[in-house]
Order: sequence, then C-alpha cells, then structure tokens
Amino acid sequence: MRPGARDRRARSGTARRALALLASVLLLAGCAQSVDPIERLGRKAAEGVRPHGAAPDGSYRRWGLAEPLARPPRPDARALLLPPDTAGRSLPRVVDHIPTQDRVVFLTYDDGADRDPRFVDMVRELGLPVSMFLTDSIAGPGYGHFARLRRLGAGIENHTVDHRALAGLPYPGQRSEICGQQDRLAARLGVRPRLFRPPYGSYDATTLHAASDCGISALVLWRAAMTPADLVYLHGEHRLRPGDIILVGPDETTGPSLRERTARLLRRVQQRGLTVGRLEDYLN
Repeated sequence: MRPGARDRRARSGTARRALALLASVLLLAGCAQSVDPIERLGRKAAEGVRPHGAAPDGSYRRWGLAEPLARPPRPDARALLLPPDTAGRSLPRVVDHIPTQDRVVFLTYDDGADRDPRFVDMVRELGLPVSMFLTDSIAGPGYGHFARLRRLGAGIENHTVDHRALAGLPYPGQRSEICGQQDRLAARLGVRPRLFRPPYGSYDATTLHAASDCGISALVLWRAAMTPADLVYLHGEHRLRPGDIILVGPDETTGPSLRERTARLLRRVQQRGLTVGRLEDYLN
C-alpha cells in the first residue's frame, strides 16, 4: 500500500473514533435529541407530566372523595350525532340518556341561582365536567360566576328567559322564551347553545319547532336526579348506568349545599365504577 493511502486511512480511523467519542459525551450530557416525545421535553418537563386524575396534592379529599375522579375516555364512535345547525330544517332530538358503552354519566345543573365560588373551586380542582342550563331571570344578575365556570370547560346551555312551563303555550311565546335566552347568553357569555332544557321537563310539538327555529339541536331531559334526600330515577333501573344524564337538583334553600350534593353524587358514581363525561362531547 502506498504511504499516502496509509496516511489517509489512519486519519479516517482517527476521525471516526473522535466522532464516536463526541456522540457518547453528548448522550451522557443529555444533549442528543431523543425519539421519545416525553424525553424531548427535558428532564424537568417530563417530571411534571402526571396521569390525569393523579391529584398529587390530594385535593380530591377536600371534596369528600376517597380517590381521584377518573379521567373520562374519548367519546366512542356511537356518540349521538345531532343534526347540523340549520335552524328550522330539522327538529331537535329529545334525550335523557346517551347510548354509549363508555362508563360515564353526565352532570347537569339548572336555573343558575346558586353562585357559590367554592363550587367553581370544586370544578377546577376535580377537573369536573358540568353542563349549566341557565335561566336569565334567575342567573342574570350573576353571569360572571358562569363565565368563570365556562373558562374551566363547563357547558353553558339554554333554560329559557323566565322559567315558564312551555307545554301548551302558543308558538310566539315559546319562541320568545327560547330565542330570547339564546340572545342573552350570546350577549353575556359569547355562546349560542345548541342544547336546551325545558323548565320542569314540560314541552310539546310546538316546543320542538320553536327550539329548532332558535338553533337548538337537542332537548336534554334527565333519567336520574340528585335531590337533597337521595338519588331518584324517573324510569328504568334504580341504579346509575353508563350514559345517564343526571340533574343535580335545582338550587335548594334548605338541605345540603350544591357542593355537598355534588360530592355525594360523585361518591355514588365512583361506587358504580363510573366517572363523569362532558355532555357536549357526546351530543356533537
């Protein structure tokens, strides 16, 4: 072999060894890019990634729970599809239960009289999905409370302007109650709901037409209700089932507070091996 060739091979080998040594140093120093996306966050960031519901501070205990609230799954493919938002062209569905195999139930609250700031804390600390069906004449003075809940992910939905029983009312009156609240919620909270709950669960065919003309896609009733005394069922099995829509009893002046009733309900939900899903994710 010629002397020049031997020199080039020697220099090449030295370069390869130097590169290998440099790569080892970079790996040990943590400078090399990892294929694992968590590792790419860096050690400090990765240490901050915890499973949802781990509640490392044990805050769930402050709300009367023995364990963290489990994270709900992504809605399954059989989640209930609503008609497109084309007012007047299709009638809303009427639902009190979501047909799903996911082990979730849905918490709904009516009227808007209870504006306890500690309930906002509860929703935030537990990551609790809730849907608030608001009546303007009741919730109106305190929309700021519901704006805070909305920022935490709460659904804001329609429960009429004045909480009148709608069944039997003429079309103009029903439309005014529903569309009027759509306009108020849009002005106060920047949201125009697609879900509507008729006060007292009272509705008729005229309600469906009026709701459709106001941009509503579903009338949401309930299969179970959490009263100050206990959990009661309107029909079917007297136990919670996946997909149940639950009304957490309207703001009571006596008996357990809204927070206490919610905590009591959450314990029942967990005992059944269920968790809480976001209603708006299933009525899409």
